[in-house]
Amino acid sequence: MSAQGPSPGPPGPPQPGQQPTPEQIAAMQRQLAAEAEKHGMTVPQYIEQLKAQAMARHQAQLEQQQQQQQQQQQPIQPGPPNPAALAVANFLKAQDMKPRTVILDEKRKDMFRVKRAIRALQSPAYVKARSKNPLLPEVKDRVTAENTFKLLPLSMLALRVDKADDDAGHEGHGHAKPKRVKGLWTVRIQQHQEAGDEHYYIWLYEGSQWKMKLYAGGALLLVIAVVLFPLWPLFMRQGVWYLSMGMLGLIGLFFAMAIVRLIIFIITMFAVPPGFWLYPNLFEDVGFFDSFRPWGAWQETAEDIQNKKRAKKEKKAAKAAKHSHGHSRKKGAPTPDSEPTSPVSSVAEPVESAPQPTGSEVESGTVVQRKHATVEEVEDE
Repeated sequence: MSAQGPSPGPPGPPQPGQQPTPEQIAAMQRQLAAEAEKHGMTVPQYIEQLKAQAMARHQAQLEQQQQQQQQQQQPIQPGPPNPAALAVANFLKAQDMKPRTVILDEKRKDMFRVKRAIRALQSPAYVKARSKNPLLPEVKDRVTAENTFKLLPLSMLALRVDKADDDAGHEGHGHAKPKRVKGLWTVRIQQHQEAGDEHYYIWLYEGSQWKMKLYAGGALLLVIAVVLFPLWPLFMRQGVWYLSMGMLGLIGLFFAMAIVRLIIFIITMFAVPPGFWLYPNLFEDVGFFDSFRPWGAWQETAEDIQNKKRAKKEKKAAKAAKHSHGHSRKKGAPTPDSEPTSPVSSVAEPVESAPQPTGSEVESGTVVQRKHATVEEVEDE
């Protein structure tokens, strides 16, 4: 018996870029006729229907692409804040979270730490406020407290920030460095809005504006009263005159004080260097009462600045070592009889060293401890 090869099967569809053979054309025509007969139409009618379906799909794709392009061109506008987020913001702003003033884009903002906000959300005051305001979310544990706090950045009511490096981003550029206010942080917004205990957030939500409206109304009434000054009674006009004279006297006293403190500094700069300032914070960007505290201080030298920086670094290092040692003790849970393995546990926060008096101060017998000429930042707890 002679071996025969396999019988050739039906011709398949043509490959891309290849001309169909007559057998493939005949097979496609038979398949097309069978499909048309299945739908109860003739072959030309079935072909017209396929063309119409192809045109409809192509038109739908074009419309979808146009809609996507329009959505990409239009900027996404944030919607109104979530009512629950507004309720949480109003509650937290009414709590004492020890905020501090910082600078963001040359504007003053209130900054707070996350751990104080979480503590407020888990306090009995929040439970009492939630019984009165059903918009406040329920807080059961730490996870639900963090989820409730995260409503603030989602509604752009508060954002996470970090202390900005004043020198970063300005080297090699023509524009000037941003103005730095002494005693205040210059912050920048962080990309990742996390809710760790040691993270800082600033308020973008200003709360109710009834105070601003009240101040605006008072300013308008004051302007109207000044315009009607000729119609005031005689005793009121005399009182305003005496008050203006008193204000002029205070301004004159302020300028006299500035001149006297400059004369004292010039004299002491040569007699007892490096010089003594009366009211060193008089022209600093601080409050009214802080302008007169302390009453006097020695001019800071380069050595004083280095000692202050060194003391700050030592204090931060000691605080970090104490914090890490506390975590290791919690994790290891040693017995009371166990002895400490390292002397780190007995490290206390170093006392900031005062600068040594100069020779002229020792000879005169009046050793005065120098104080810093600027108001120091208050460290957070």
